Amino acid sequence: MPRSLPIALAIAGSDSGGGAGIQADLKTFAALGVHGTSAITCLTAQTPRGVTAIQAARPAIVRAQIEAVFAELRPAAVKTGMLFDTATIRAVADYFGQLRGRRPPLIVDPVMVATSGARLLRPAAVRALLSDLLPLATLVTPNLDEAEILVGTKLTSVQDLRAAARTIHRRFGCAALVKGGHLRGLRDAVDIFFDGKSELLLSAPFVRGVSTHGTGCTYSAAIAAHCAHGHDLPRAVQLAKDFITQAITHSHRAGKHSVLNPFAGMQHLSRNRADGAVGSRAKAAKGAK
Repeated sequence: MPRSLPIALAIAGSDSGGGAGIQADLKTFAALGVHGTSAITCLTAQTPRGVTAIQAARPAIVRAQIEAVFAELRPAAVKTGMLFDTATIRAVADYFGQLRGRRPPLIVDPVMVATSGARLLRPAAVRALLSDLLPLATLVTPNLDEAEILVGTKLTSVQDLRAAARTIHRRFGCAALVKGGHLRGLRDAVDIFFDGKSELLLSAPFVRGVSTHGTGCTYSAAIAAHCAHGHDLPRAVQLAKDFITQAITHSHRAGKHSVLNPFAGMQHLSRNRADGAVGSRAKAAKGAK
């Protein structure tokens, strides 16, 4: 009897360099034993070095892809990545808004700017993201720069991350995972999760000398994959933190670039941790209520 796989849907842009976007999402789903489906929002010409061109798909075809997936391969979890413009955000939000009580967990990675600095979300679309999509989200996963845009203030410490996660939850009603990998002066990459009940501080030592592309896409896809397997949100976030830590720690070289290794967790387990690879840590944030 063939094994039955859970299904997840990624709504995101295509990265011609293979390190981020739909390509990263589908590799992550496969590594975690999930059948990946997709709705492509944009074509990009890019490598880890930068983005040279973007062509957005028409909102009607984005919605048609989502409808086709839900009709035959209903996902147990969904993640969004690069949505790029207002019309696409509204097309996605309109579809998920009509699902109401039948909506699967929706993980929103609010992709705004590429690591190279290229804008991946038009400025006018930020308002649509805030007003239309985030109120439908189960979880939003901003990095430091994105979180500053969402809360409108500079974040310079772990306590600032905690405050930002609580502000996001209060404003939009969704859980928040505020990623502090770009905070200066820390020995660990620290993220804060808050869902209104649980607050977690997730940390892992920085991997020095490795500059990887697509970590945010991979991290959020891993959360969606673990939700598709039936884990509750705090556990899915903890498992995804370990997944991205291993993917960075055991990264590969492709050409002149470091690339994430989404299958590192499987290799790591098969070695029974004999190589002493670094894992992540999760604990209730100090003072959490």
